[in-house]
Amino acid sequence: MDPGGSEQDPEMKEQYASVYVGREEDIKRSERITAVVHDREVVIFYHKGEFHAMDIRCYHSGGPLHLGEIEEFDGRACIVCPWHKYKITLETGEGLYQSIDPKDPSAKPMWCSKGIKQRIHTVTVDNGNIYVTLSNEPFKCDSDYYATGIFKNFAHMRK
Repeated sequence: MDPGGSEQDPEMKEQYASVYVGREEDIKRSERITAVVHDREVVIFYHKGEFHAMDIRCYHSGGPLHLGEIEEFDGRACIVCPWHKYKITLETGEGLYQSIDPKDPSAKPMWCSKGIKQRIHTVTVDNGNIYVTLSNEPFKCDSDYYATGIFKNFAHMRK
C-alpha cells in the first residue's frame, strides 16, 4: 500500500464496483426490481423516465420499500413505506414530513426535510444494461442499520 494513502484498498475498491442488475427494458416495464449488490439489498425504481436505487429497507423500522407506492409530495417523487407511511425522496433519500406552526391558527402544513435518511446508490445505463454502484459517501445513514448485521439479506428468511 502506498504510504501516502493514494492507493485504495482492493477490497474496498471491489465493494464499489458496478454490478449488473438487469436489462433496461425489463426494469422500465416492471418499474422496480430488487437486487443484491455486493451483499447489500437494494431496490431499483424506474419513475418518470429516471432510474433510482436505494437500500431496500426503510430507515425507520426496516419496512420493505420495494412494496411501497411512489407518490409526489411538494413536487418530489417519494417512495412511501408500506409499514408506517414514511416518505423518502427517490432523488436524495431525504425523509419528508409535514409541519405546522402551532402559534399560527391559519397556518397551512408545509413539507420539511429530516435530512438524508435513506442511502441512495448510483444507477448507470450502458447499452441497454442497468448497473448499480453502491454509495461510498462517508457519512452514516439511518438505513445502514437495516442493510448490515442481523437485518442484512432478509431475502434468505422470506423464502
